[in-house]
Amino acid sequence: MFYHLLYPFHQEISWLNLFRYITFRSAGAAITALLISFLIGPFIIRKLQQLQIKEEIRSDGPQTHLTKRGTPTMGGLIILCAVIIPTFLWARLDNLYVGIILLATVWMGFVGFYDDYLKAVKKKKKGLVAKYKLAGQISLGILIGVILLSAPRALGLNFSHHVTETTIPFFKDLLLNFGVLYIPMIVIVVTATSNGVNLTDGLDGLAIGIVGIAAAAFGMICYVSGHVQFSDYLNIIYLDTCGELTVFCAALMGASLGFLWFNSHPAEIFMGDTGSLALGGALGTLAVLVKKEFLLVIIGGIFVIEAASVILQTTYFKYSRARTGTGRRIFRMAPIHHHFEQLGWPENKVVVRFWIIQILLVLISLTTFKIR
Repeated sequence: MFYHLLYPFHQEISWLNLFRYITFRSAGAAITALLISFLIGPFIIRKLQQLQIKEEIRSDGPQTHLTKRGTPTMGGLIILCAVIIPTFLWARLDNLYVGIILLATVWMGFVGFYDDYLKAVKKKKKGLVAKYKLAGQISLGILIGVILLSAPRALGLNFSHHVTETTIPFFKDLLLNFGVLYIPMIVIVVTATSNGVNLTDGLDGLAIGIVGIAAAAFGMICYVSGHVQFSDYLNIIYLDTCGELTVFCAALMGASLGFLWFNSHPAEIFMGDTGSLALGGALGTLAVLVKKEFLLVIIGGIFVIEAASVILQTTYFKYSRARTGTGRRIFRMAPIHHHFEQLGWPENKVVVRFWIIQILLVLISLTTFKIR
């Protein structure tokens, strides 16, 4: 919005030329997101407490988590406000990339909000039925695919040339064309990422910290992908208008830091599915838009590990029960962050070590642009 309102006057007022630069607007978005989190966070926490919208702790989970019963949930509302408002203020609103990423964030935020509403307000223990949640994720993936296939030129000539293609990490000049599998691929990426973040959200500050680090990585990727010289130097697909996504990534990073202020141990509020599904949907959509779907496996490595631990635990339990009559486990508890808690690691130690691993994964992902 600021770009459209102020930049047209840059010839009369020279300093308004700053709004031309993505770096300046991205910094503004990050700071705005942080301030919004600080301003509305306490208000939303009080409101949720007054409305008795509280987290129900599973009895079969770690016993140390029982003390968290009654902590307000649905804190994803803070994150959504702190991401969406700065993006509207600082990004170019005539950019289709921005429209798509906001659509994905709001869409999955609504699905998560309804799930939290059913659990916290309507007291339905399981919340939104799994098949309906999956339907929301699949429908978003299909919608994004249809938009990308029907209006590729609105995303730039270079996007239209590579609309169904993606890059392969560590390989130079190697592109994979999904062809007719392009939309199913988008559905898988969006669904898997949103569920991965949802599964990771089990310890104070864990998911939001990892998302913030991932957002910083995607911000750099969006910027270089939308820059002619940088994309040419790194030999990656040039997407001439995707640089605006840097503003969204900066807002997401600022919102993550702001929410972490309240979500760090001991958490004053949980993000709930309102936040986790929205954040996962946003990260998955970012990977699709900048054609880094395979790189997402590295950047979102923690989410992959968390989801894999649940799949392995469930599959092996069912298999061993069918073979021997007694279900056996690979991990002491899944998702895997609970396994380390059961080994005696304090919650903060698990969180910080997972953050360190996430930083290493991001650094590895960034090296793929040169090691090819």
